[in-house]
Amino acid sequence: MRREQYELMYQQEERHWWYAGMRRISIALLDRYVDGHGRGLVKRREILDAGCGSGGMTRVLERYGRVTGVDLAAEAIELARHRGLRRLARGSVGALPLADASFDLVTSFDVLYHLAVEDDRAAFAELHRVLRPGGVLLIRLPAYDWLRGAHDRAVHTRHRYTRGELTSRLGEAGFAVEHTSYANFLLFPLAPAKRLLERHSDSDGGGLADLWQPPTPINRALDTLLGLEAGPASRFGLPWGLSVYAVGRRVRGTACKTRIAGDGLRRAFDSEQQVVAGSS
Repeated sequence: MRREQYELMYQQEERHWWYAGMRRISIALLDRYVDGHGRGLVKRREILDAGCGSGGMTRVLERYGRVTGVDLAAEAIELARHRGLRRLARGSVGALPLADASFDLVTSFDVLYHLAVEDDRAAFAELHRVLRPGGVLLIRLPAYDWLRGAHDRAVHTRHRYTRGELTSRLGEAGFAVEHTSYANFLLFPLAPAKRLLERHSDSDGGGLADLWQPPTPINRALDTLLGLEAGPASRFGLPWGLSVYAVGRRVRGTACKTRIAGDGLRRAFDSEQQVVAGSS
């Protein structure tokens, strides 16, 4: 992404209605599909936020266990450190600098759609590789490639996914898919009109308009509206929306289909990220 996108993300993650509403949906899914939440297991659970960005959701994940954030962009890691996060490392989701079967929970929020992820199948295989048998993956991606707009150009979108595509990718990587749902369902009808207006406009605002902060009453109303989807999205799934979620589990006893990150990468991680090892 452009540097200004990371800076805007850092500024908006706590209060913007989209981030707040999606946070509620993500928490509802985690509470439903991650075993042992609120029990003794939490202190021992190792969590990876793959593509942590500026760290807004990484902070939320700390209630579920000990979190490590990985992101390829130096700007993102720098901003995440400003949030007080310390277990951070630079690395690609296509070649994670982490040992096999080292996490109980892996999350990836709006990462694998990006142009920098040239081979999404390799990235899905990496997420599977670093999970322990029985571990859970929660992933979210932008939905429907025909909905590409100015924001997609600004954040360098490679592809927007359907639920079927996401399910297929997870299955190919070796995951048992336990749940899928679209999100941002209620506001979905407005999206095609917005994209049509963008295409007939002389200026797209640099793609930053999607994260424009509306006045407080409107922001609160939109937050509430999106948050209402948390229950349905986590229980039975929503039939369409602007984002798509999936919960996958690494089946016990299954081997990794693809091994991408080598010992050299893991040694580099161990030597470069001493702060991670020293913060337990």
